[in-house]
Amino acid sequence: MAVFRGFKAFRPAQSKQALIPALPYDVMSSDEAREMVKNNPLSFLHVDKAEIDLPLGTDIYDDSVYNKANENLLNLEKTGSLVQDEKPCFYIYKQVMNGRSQVGIAGCASIDDYINNVIKKHEHTLAKKEQDRIRHVDTCNANTGPIFLTYRKNNQINMILSLWMNENKPVYNFNSNGVLQTVWVIDDEKTVENISSLFKDVSAMYIADGHHRCASAVRVGQMRRDENGDYTGEEEFNFFLAVAFPDEELEIMDYNRVVKDLNGYTEEEFLKALEKDFIVSEKREKYHPKRKHTFGMLIGKQWYSLELKDGIADESNPVARLDVSILQNYLLDPILGIKNPKTDDRIDFIGGIRGLAELEKRVSEDMKIAFAMYPTTVEDLMDIADADMIMPPKSTWFEPKLLSGLFIHHLS
Repeated sequence: MAVFRGFKAFRPAQSKQALIPALPYDVMSSDEAREMVKNNPLSFLHVDKAEIDLPLGTDIYDDSVYNKANENLLNLEKTGSLVQDEKPCFYIYKQVMNGRSQVGIAGCASIDDYINNVIKKHEHTLAKKEQDRIRHVDTCNANTGPIFLTYRKNNQINMILSLWMNENKPVYNFNSNGVLQTVWVIDDEKTVENISSLFKDVSAMYIADGHHRCASAVRVGQMRRDENGDYTGEEEFNFFLAVAFPDEELEIMDYNRVVKDLNGYTEEEFLKALEKDFIVSEKREKYHPKRKHTFGMLIGKQWYSLELKDGIADESNPVARLDVSILQNYLLDPILGIKNPKTDDRIDFIGGIRGLAELEKRVSEDMKIAFAMYPTTVEDLMDIADADMIMPPKSTWFEPKLLSGLFIHHLS
């Protein structure tokens, strides 16, 4: 049983809808953020990456960065650029990219559901990144970026969202970085209560993206509980901002690999070594795999397809049967000598949003070989989380990204 409830969001004034929302803080560098906010003092990057408003060279973990973030957030609220709804609402969030749409619902999830594994994880978090967001949430007294959750579809929730979108005008409808962003506010109390009740029939929710933000939000909630020993459990610090999408709405993109060398092999020796576990075929043009356990491979200007031979993969193990695991366990490690892809500087990772042309570019510039992956599925993600297992690094790439600054959840 999942807890998901409405909240009184701070959100952009309608006239500022295209100016405030911004991409998540962790998809660009500080220098890139400075360029992105030129001529836009309202960009939410002034909150999520507040070092851009401080002198160059400022340590991004300095107290001044978090204090500046809080100052900038409060300024957006005091000037009316961000306005708060008067009663708890849910928010339908629709994104359309390249003709494909995904529709989710923004609300607040329970820190207890995270603690008790009703909200399931598939990644480990890094202490330094987690501590950064803990300080940001705590200093700002707010969740500023939503956690990307998914759940197995519930037809009744789908019907409510569809009916609301058909019968009501959106409050926002704007284009950001090529993605159409549309938001409806569900402000009818009975509908809000009905949605919350229906989520109680959802047995589990899954973190699709935002493990560090989620862990940090939960930790701040626990800190507030320690500070307020007589808490009731209904205080806002017991909940965190999330956008929940039914699984059928999501598409995971491939996360491709490029490697600097052939680990001492000649091309002929390397191709021969592959034949132990793979069927290798030359291709006349770019090759992107169409099914699991197949891979595209580029050496120089020649594309190949690789198909794992039957009976090799452990199909009973949800991690071992992932294509990223197969590539690692039967090729990258034993043949190319890459034991730990998280730390080996001979390998790099390229999100599928960049396409096969980026693989060709890298091989022509600074890499020797590229691998095009078949995407991990949402079902794979759920199976691994249900088994309390961890995905290998760089297994999933989600597009479009959820914008920060569309909904802000204050903890008190």
